[in-house]
Amino acid sequence: MSPTTQEHRMLTSLFTDHYELTMLQASLASGAAHRPSVFEAFARRLPDGRRYGVVAGTGRLLEGLANFRFEDEQLKFLSDNKVVNKETLDYLENFKFTGNITGYAEGELYFPNSPLLTVESTFAEACVIETFVLSTLNHDSAIASAASRMIAAAGERPCIEMGSRRTHEEAAVAAARAAAIAGFDSTSNLEAGARYDIPTVGTSAHSFTLLHESEREAFQAQVDALGVDTTLLVDTYDVEQGVRTAVEVAGAELGAVRLDSGDLVQQATWVRELLDDLGNWNTKITVTSDLDEYAIAALASAPVDSYGVGTALVTGSGHPTASMVYKLVARQDTSGEWIPVAKAATNKASTGGRKSGVRQLNERNRAVNEIVVLGEHTTEGPERLLTVPLVTHGEIDEKYVSASGVQLARQRHHASIQEMPGIARKLQRGEPVIPTILVNE
Repeated sequence: MSPTTQEHRMLTSLFTDHYELTMLQASLASGAAHRPSVFEAFARRLPDGRRYGVVAGTGRLLEGLANFRFEDEQLKFLSDNKVVNKETLDYLENFKFTGNITGYAEGELYFPNSPLLTVESTFAEACVIETFVLSTLNHDSAIASAASRMIAAAGERPCIEMGSRRTHEEAAVAAARAAAIAGFDSTSNLEAGARYDIPTVGTSAHSFTLLHESEREAFQAQVDALGVDTTLLVDTYDVEQGVRTAVEVAGAELGAVRLDSGDLVQQATWVRELLDDLGNWNTKITVTSDLDEYAIAALASAPVDSYGVGTALVTGSGHPTASMVYKLVARQDTSGEWIPVAKAATNKASTGGRKSGVRQLNERNRAVNEIVVLGEHTTEGPERLLTVPLVTHGEIDEKYVSASGVQLARQRHHASIQEMPGIARKLQRGEPVIPTILVNE
C-alpha cells in the first residue's frame, strides 16, 4: 500500500445520516439493537432504457469499513450537538463491524433486484453503516455503468478519464477508479493513479498555448520539455494551421494531435488526410469535447485513435446514481428463529429473506437468466454463483481492496460482458438484456 493510500484511509464513521444514529439510540433503548439481522442492497430497476448495470465501489466500501470507527473527535461532535445520548455514545466508542458481508464481485453486471450486497450482523452494526454503503455503491456503480457503455461504443479504441474538474475532488478519484474497472485505459487524476495504480496521462490545455507569443512557440516549448511523442492541442486558433505547425515543430515522430471543438467527425477525417499528406502517418488523433457514449458511437467511422471523456462520465451520462436501496430482509425473533421481513409500500415493495445471485448460462456459456435464489443454493449445470464472501466475522478479504482490487474488478467486468448476449453492447434503449427470476429453494 502506498503512503498516499494510507494517508487517505481516513475515518469514515461520520459519512452517514443523522437518523441512522437516532435509530441506533432507539433500538438500544428497546433492546432490539443486538438482534441478528440481514440487510440487502439492490436496485429495483435499471435507469430508463439501460440494458445492464455494473457493480462498482465495493473495494472502496471495504477500505472505508476498515476505518469505520468513532474516536474522540467524532464522539465529541455527536455529544456537543446532542445527536445521541450517552448510552449510544458508549456503544459507538467501541464500534467495529464484526459481521459478515457477501455480494456480487466488483465489476460484475447486475440487473433489477440482483442481491448486490448482503450484510449479516446485529441490527445496530448494519444500521450504522447503511448510508456509507449506499453512497459508495450508488455513485461508483453509476459511473462504471456509464463507462461500460462508452467502452462498448469505443470498440478497440482506448478511452481516457478526464472528468476531475467536473466533480467533487474525492468523487473525481472514485470516478477514475470506477472508469478503470469498466475498461478505461488511463486517467488524468494523479490521486487516483497514486491510490489505485491507474496509469495517468496528460499534456497541456489551451491556456498553455495562449501563454506564449505564438502557437509555434508553445508547441516548441512543449516538445522541448516532453519530447516529440507528446500530444499537441491544435484547435486554439485555426486547426489546419495548428496541425501544420505541430508537424513542422515535432516532425514525423509527433505522437498525437488533440481536437477539442467543432464537428469532430468531419474534422478528424480531414486532419487524418492532412497528417498523411505531411508524412505523419503514425501521428495519432485523440478527441475530447463533452463526449458521451452516443458521441463516441458517432465517431466510430472517423479516423480517431482515442477518446478523452469528462463531464458525461463523472455524472453517469445522465444517471448520476444507481438508485440502490438497503433494506432489512430478515431478522431473528425472540426465540432465535429467522423471520423474513419485507416492505410492502406501493412501487417500493421488497422481497424478504436472505438471497444469493446465480447467472444461468446456455450451452455456449452465454447468460440467459439472472436467478435470485431465496435460501441456500448450490450451483448445478450451466450456471455461475455470483455471490462471494467479502467480509467474514469482521475480517475484510484484502484481495478486493487497493490497486489489486481494481485489477481484479476490471478482469471480472471484461469476463462478465463477454458472457452476455451481443445486444448488451448496443446503445439502443430496451429492457434488461436478461430477465431476473426469483426462485424459492
